[in-house]
Amino acid sequence: MGLIYLDACMVIYLTEGSMEHQSRIRDAISSRPGWEFGVSPLVQLECLVSPKRSGDLSLESRYMAVLAQMLMLPFDEVTWVRATELRARFGLKTPDALHLACAQINGCREFWTNDDRLSRAAMGLSLNLFRIAAS
Repeated sequence: MGLIYLDACMVIYLTEGSMEHQSRIRDAISSRPGWEFGVSPLVQLECLVSPKRSGDLSLESRYMAVLAQMLMLPFDEVTWVRATELRARFGLKTPDALHLACAQINGCREFWTNDDRLSRAAMGLSLNLFRIAAS
């Protein structure tokens, strides 16, 4: 058992993705009974911008319902320092460095994403659910 960080793309697919994407993520979650799933304030920001911009209250409510099922992991000073290190060392974009740093600092055992560019910086933490399923 442990804690898994869901990158914003995973929450987006889970909330408004194709049925195939939603099923793949739900199946992966179901395959980890007793595990907890976490997100950061940055995930919340990235997920809610589009429905807020378009005024889609229904979609915003669906996101809030999904996010309410997750642990909200904190961004503290240590997280920002770690993100700076990841950005400098691996050339990650700031949001990617923040997501990965949050997962690392909060002791996540896995980092679920669809972005293979994070694999090297994640040092074994990153898991691309869509690449694995396609293999």
